[in-house]
Amino acid sequence: MPASSVPDSSLGLTQSEVTLLRQHQQIALSQAGSSSSRAASHASSQGRLLLDPSSLQALSAHFDRLMYSIQQRWQALTQQTQIATQMQYDRAGNAIEIADAEIARFRQILREIDELQVEFDKVRRIGEIVKGFKARVEHLERRI
Repeated sequence: MPASSVPDSSLGLTQSEVTLLRQHQQIALSQAGSSSSRAASHASSQGRLLLDPSSLQALSAHFDRLMYSIQQRWQALTQQTQIATQMQYDRAGNAIEIADAEIARFRQILREIDELQVEFDKVRRIGEIVKGFKARVEHLERRI
């Protein structure tokens, strides 16, 4: 049993966390091209984790790359979220502007309808006055 390995149970990790740590250790050691990869596999088969300086250095570099990748993805998603939010805000602003313009147009139409109603009432009154004159004229003609 390698001296630079420790039992899984001594780390205080859940089984899924130990499994994940082992997976990342294998990835880190294979990326580093380290000869420790075989030793890590052997330690894993014994229920232990390899914790020598070179494997820890490879694991640390792997996690640094992984964290950098996660940070880059997080920043990209944050930027996409900000862009999407701004687009929705702009669309909402445009929709409000359009709605305000339509409301103003509708109010103008209502004012014009009111003006036409007033004109219609005037014409109707004039028509009634004309009918009244016509009736008087006819009445006067019959008298004559």
